[in-house]
Amino acid sequence: MLLLALDTATPAVTVALHDGSDVIASSSQVDARRHGELLLPAIDRMFAEVGLRLDAVTGIVAGIGPGPYTGLRVGLMTADTFGLALGVPVHGVCTLDGLAYAADLRGPFVVATDARRKEVYWARYTDSRTRVTEPAVDRPADIAEQVAGLPAVGAGALLYPETFPKAHEPEHVSAAALARLAAEKLAAGEELPAPRPLYLRRPDAQVPKNYKVVTPK
Repeated sequence: MLLLALDTATPAVTVALHDGSDVIASSSQVDARRHGELLLPAIDRMFAEVGLRLDAVTGIVAGIGPGPYTGLRVGLMTADTFGLALGVPVHGVCTLDGLAYAADLRGPFVVATDARRKEVYWARYTDSRTRVTEPAVDRPADIAEQVAGLPAVGAGALLYPETFPKAHEPEHVSAAALARLAAEKLAAGEELPAPRPLYLRRPDAQVPKNYKVVTPK
């Protein structure tokens, strides 16, 4: 097994390789505006570091969000393209699940990432591998009662200490955590979701409501 894992759902552009036993290489760069510029060079450097070629990959793991439209589609389109070119399966993993796995907390807790617009993408967990709510996007004040008293991880939690007073790192997801989580699930015979994006809200760019259709005379 050689899994290539990647995620661009947060400001982190993160990639990793897992050989079936553990992560053998990884790289993460935080730059919310350069996902498209940074992802492929990071993958190239990682393969050069371990002396392997892309055609050695037997599967791809992609973080499916939730995340902003522009960043998230960079990773998912790259994963789909590699999967088609190599003829290997592409597996999706919720980005929040990767953060929860990396946090390795015991007992109920929350993962929250920055959704911008003064909102967070979030979900509740009973342990590092068990999510008990569907990913959602909300204003922190609107979910204060649901998360009260719970530890929290992620950039969204760190941004809003009034709602998440027990917030701590990791701030962003790592592809290394995604790879380890996916490898565990695959080894246990668990099915992973299709690599389809969790946007949770409409993109910013929309057709104007009063758009006038111009017809030729």
